[in-house]
Amino acid sequence: MKTDREWTRLRQAYGAAGLRMDAKASPPVGRAFPRAEADRSEPAERCLALVLRSPARSDEGGCEAEEGSPPTDCFSLLGALARQALIAEAELTPKPGLVDRRGPGAHADLSLDLMRRSAFAIEPFIRLMAFQSMNEQPSPRLRATLAATGRAAEQAMLRATNGSNTHKGAIWMLGLLAAAASVGRDELPTSPSLRRDHGPLIRGRDAATRKLNASDIARTAGLIAAFEDPYSPNAPLSHGQIIAQRFGVTGARGEAINGFPHIIEVGLPVLRARRRAHAPEPIARLDALLAIMAGLSDTCLLYRGGRTALEATQQGAAAVIAAGGVGTPHGQERLYALDSRLLELGVSPGGSADLLAGALFLDSIERQPSWLDRGYKDFAAARLDRSSTYAIHVTTRSNS
Repeated sequence: MKTDREWTRLRQAYGAAGLRMDAKASPPVGRAFPRAEADRSEPAERCLALVLRSPARSDEGGCEAEEGSPPTDCFSLLGALARQALIAEAELTPKPGLVDRRGPGAHADLSLDLMRRSAFAIEPFIRLMAFQSMNEQPSPRLRATLAATGRAAEQAMLRATNGSNTHKGAIWMLGLLAAAASVGRDELPTSPSLRRDHGPLIRGRDAATRKLNASDIARTAGLIAAFEDPYSPNAPLSHGQIIAQRFGVTGARGEAINGFPHIIEVGLPVLRARRRAHAPEPIARLDALLAIMAGLSDTCLLYRGGRTALEATQQGAAAVIAAGGVGTPHGQERLYALDSRLLELGVSPGGSADLLAGALFLDSIERQPSWLDRGYKDFAAARLDRSSTYAIHVTTRSNS
């Protein structure tokens, strides 16, 4: 339970996001967004050639989008890292069928500029969800609170993008992960039966190193996701829910309940393996994306193109990985072929893109453990000062 002081700060956080305490009001966007350079139609070959000419750096990694102010508390840091992850995913080029620096991919209503605007519109709500979860435990009440904030985030996203759905799935995923990184530190109960395992969990912190742990954060997010949204019976089914029922796939909620296996068991291991092999960071991220695409039953693909689109995507992505990844000539040839095929089908792997953003988010959290730990301790001791600024920028790695 929160103390009186924590409830006061929660009311302040709601006000900063433009919400009443009942979380039903939709906040105004209320900020200027950086202008994006015009969408370009550069071929995938040229974009990839530029990436391959960039030398790999041993300190490279994480999310490097630099818009916005440095955070002044741990919740702001989580919001900033989420925003950076979304922008980093959007700017990664070339991605098959997806919005990137070359253009809108298979989307007629999206652009890189809209993706950036959307990320900034979402950031305050991710920060708020992290704050709402502090000193709480996974529970129906917390699930309902996060769901209400998530719906407000969706409305802010739609206003910022003139009605385009840029990041609805990402709001669900990043909101859960940010909340899971903030919940109480005590041992958590075993999950409901929807999850794949039944072991007790600790909020995402490694007992030996005291560092935030991506795997445990993801598993804790699964505990929160397993509770039903009390408002969902009165809400229309989303496209993803309809497709999950029609095709018998887990969908976004099943992915979350199971602890985001395509992030923890696929995306992050490939990302880090490529870094250890000294691949340029964009190549490491592209290979992580393709590895996710090869195994995920992406409801975005199923909704727009059915089984044909899903199988073409999974087989094409697996072919790139089998050829050695995007960093090899044969892998590049297969990547270009996959991009052309998805454009021909008019589909894009949006669910896989969201999970890549989730992988980048968790990877960045693991790179900032001591800063976050200090922030949580200060908050718990009621010493967090709005005017104070920690000596760190989210665009660099912490050396502490």
